Amino acid sequence: MQDQLRLFVAAQVPEEVKSYLGQARHVYDLPGIKAVPDQNLHLTLYFLGNVPATEDSFIRQKLAEVAQRHQPFTLALERLEPGPKPKAPRLIWARFAQNDPFSKISKDLATVLSPVPPRQEKFIPHVTLCRFKKEGGLPQELPLVIPDQEVLFPVQSLALWQSQLASPHPIYTVVEEFLLG
Repeated sequence: MQDQLRLFVAAQVPEEVKSYLGQARHVYDLPGIKAVPDQNLHLTLYFLGNVPATEDSFIRQKLAEVAQRHQPFTLALERLEPGPKPKAPRLIWARFAQNDPFSKISKDLATVLSPVPPRQEKFIPHVTLCRFKKEGGLPQELPLVIPDQEVLFPVQSLALWQSQLASPHPIYTVVEEFLLG
């Protein structure tokens, strides 16, 4: 058994949303930009990082409790754009409209899972679509993509994911899923 687990909490991207995002991100098929594999697309709710394996059952218990306190909700895609800082982007993300249920569940997760009191930060609902290669220069004039149709992302559950660093991409595995409500 591993001593440390690299973990995060996220919602799985529904296939129809994944399909739309996969097509829409083709405008970013440029040198210096590497697409995130479809199987790795997720909506991050809370990043735990490296955690002692002995804390696994505690984390699962807390996730079950949080999931019970929150109802399913739906996010609406706003745009695809470089981020998180427009002047110094590191990635391309699909940003969803601010959503009160998303903010509440993210804050709840941070409160129960953080070893120190969480900072008062604004949680931005997003899915990372592409990353900039370290050796490549920053591409100039990257387009902003506004969807030409309504793209809704129903969030019915949250999941504990494990990340294993590998090349050319990390390997993400859903460890356990927890239905909301």
